[in-house]
Amino acid sequence: MKIIIVGAGQVGGTLAENLVGEKNEITVVDANGETLRELQDRLDLKVVAGVGSHPDVLRQAGAEDADMLIAVTNSDESNMMSCQVAHSLFNTPTKIARVRSEEYLLYQSDLFQAEHIPIDHVIAPEQLVTKAIKRLIDYPGALQVVEFADGKASLVAVKAYYGGLLVGHALSALKEHMPNVDTRVAAIYRRGRPIRPLGTTIIEADDEVFFIAATKHIRAVMSELQELESSYKRIMIAGGGLIGAGLAKRLEHKHNVKLIEYSQERARFLAAHLDKTIVFSGDASDAELLSEENVEQVDAFIAVTNDDEANIMSAMLAKRMGAKKTMVLIQRSAYVDLVQGGEIDIAVSPQQATISALLTHVRRGDIVNVYSLRRGAAEAIEAIAHGDENTSKVIGRQIKDIKLPPGTTIGAIVRNDEVLIAHSDTVIEADDHVILFLVDKKFISDVEKLFQPSAFFFG
Repeated sequence: MKIIIVGAGQVGGTLAENLVGEKNEITVVDANGETLRELQDRLDLKVVAGVGSHPDVLRQAGAEDADMLIAVTNSDESNMMSCQVAHSLFNTPTKIARVRSEEYLLYQSDLFQAEHIPIDHVIAPEQLVTKAIKRLIDYPGALQVVEFADGKASLVAVKAYYGGLLVGHALSALKEHMPNVDTRVAAIYRRGRPIRPLGTTIIEADDEVFFIAATKHIRAVMSELQELESSYKRIMIAGGGLIGAGLAKRLEHKHNVKLIEYSQERARFLAAHLDKTIVFSGDASDAELLSEENVEQVDAFIAVTNDDEANIMSAMLAKRMGAKKTMVLIQRSAYVDLVQGGEIDIAVSPQQATISALLTHVRRGDIVNVYSLRRGAAEAIEAIAHGDENTSKVIGRQIKDIKLPPGTTIGAIVRNDEVLIAHSDTVIEADDHVILFLVDKKFISDVEKLFQPSAFFFG
C-alpha cells in the first residue's frame, strides 16, 4: 500500500516505524528537514520537506497514486487542509486526520463528509485516552483493558501478585477454579520477555498476564491472578485540559471527583460546566494542597496535564502521601517503561492509543480493531472471517489446522452475540469475529493475508 504520512512528530514517526516493515511504501512529509533526516537514517522510507497541505509538496510525495493519506501534524487545521487538497486535486481514496479540538469534534458528523471536509476517519487522541483511563477505573488492578466486537469480549493485562489464587499453579488449573467461566491466556511476559502459555505453564508472581474472556467475566478471571481490588470511589484528577475535563464528566455521577487545575480562568470554566466535580485552582504537586484535600483517602490519583514531568512528580507525591493508585499521562514513550511499576502504577501513552486507532484503518484483510500492546511490541487484532470454505484459508477449519505465524494465538471468536473461547478443535465459521494476539507484530502481513478471501483459493 502506498501511504503518505503528513507530520513527522512522535505520532507520525512511530506510525512510520510500525508500517515500514510491512511491505508498505511510506512517504513522510514535514516542514522540519532535520527531523526527516533522522527518520530516514533509521527507516527505509521516502521523505519530502515542505508544508503537507501544499499541492506541490503532496504531488512530490506521490499523492497522484497514493492509496492513503494520514495527517498527524500538531495543527488540526493543517491536517484538515491536507485531506481537502488530497481529495480535491488527487482524489486520494482514504484520508485520515488527527483532530484534537473539541470545537471541531462537537460537529464531527456534519463537518467531516465528502461534500464538506473530506476526511474518512477522524482520530481524536484525547477521546481515546479518556476512554482508556475510564476502562482502567472500571477494572481496578488492570494494566490495560481493550474491547472487541462492540464490547462483548475484552483482552486484559494484569500483573500476577502473591496471594492470587493461580500464582504457583499451572494454567490448566484455571478451568478447575472457574468451571463456569471460559477464558484463554493469550500471552505471558516474564521479566519483560514473552513466554508461550501452555496448560503446564506455572504462573509466577510479577508475571504480566494477558487473558481474553467475555467482558462480563473479566472481574472473575482477574480475581484468580491477584486479590481483587475494591471499586474506586474517590478520584482526584490533576489537569483540567480536554482529557481531565472529559474524564471528570464521565466519572462524576458514579464517583466522588476532585479536579485540580493550575489556571484560575480554566478552573472557573470547569466549575461552571461540570455537574458534581469539585474543582480547585492550584498546583497538583503542592503537598499542602494535596494534604488539605485529603489525598490519603483517594482511591485513584490521575495526572493528565500536558507536562510529563509535572504528572510524574505530582503522582509520586500523591502516592507517598497515601493515594492508593496512581495513573499518569506520559507523552514521551521513552518515559513509560522508566516510571511504570514503582510509585506510579500505570503510565498511559496517548501515542499508543493514537497508533492503535490509526492501525485499525491501515490494516488490510477485514481487520476491524487493532490495539498496540506492550509499548508497541505486540498487537491484538480483531479480524472478520469473510468468504466460504473455498475462498477462505480459515473458514471451515479447526484452529489446530490453521497455519498461524510464529507467536500468534487465536484467543476467542465472537459469533453473533456469543463469545467462544478458542480451543484447538474450534471451527471458524463465516462472519466470525476472530480475536488474535501477536507477540511479534512483524508477522502482521501474514495474518492479513490469512483473512483475505481469494477467488483462487481452493483449500
